[in-house]
Amino acid sequence: MMFITASAALWFLPFVLPICVYICYTDMKGMRIPNHAVAAMFFVFVLVGILALPLDAYLWRYVHLVVVLVAGIALNAGGAMGAGDAKFAAVAAPFIHVGDLNFLILLFSANLLAAFTTHRLAKLTPLRRMAPSWESWSTGKKFPMGLALGGTMAIYLILGAIYGQPALP
Repeated sequence: MMFITASAALWFLPFVLPICVYICYTDMKGMRIPNHAVAAMFFVFVLVGILALPLDAYLWRYVHLVVVLVAGIALNAGGAMGAGDAKFAAVAAPFIHVGDLNFLILLFSANLLAAFTTHRLAKLTPLRRMAPSWESWSTGKKFPMGLALGGTMAIYLILGAIYGQPALP
């Protein structure tokens, strides 16, 4: 069982899922996560979070955003992460229950390996012809991390909706 409540995951899921799919697409196509998608994620948390979470939890989740943003800025400055990836991870952080952090790390690790392998294999197959102009096919060692980040966020909320804690009375 996960720490996120199933009701919170269900509140967030219909709004966050399309943004995650869009982020996966734009990062594969152009190797960038657009600011308007990051802003949309933030506003989903601002508007839906107040309905989905108890007020104290809702307010504390903004600390998650700040901590991940600072870490992302440091990773970006060191060349380990793109700026869009850092911003997306920061705005995704408030959706995560801190009790699920270990699970999220494992989920992200598995999803990163799957996304990387799938992306690298797909560019060697006829699937590449479906989107021949995608920048991610020809960026050398660079990888569209939004594919793994967006996928992880979507999977986390889907699993939270299924295996999350029951709503409090």
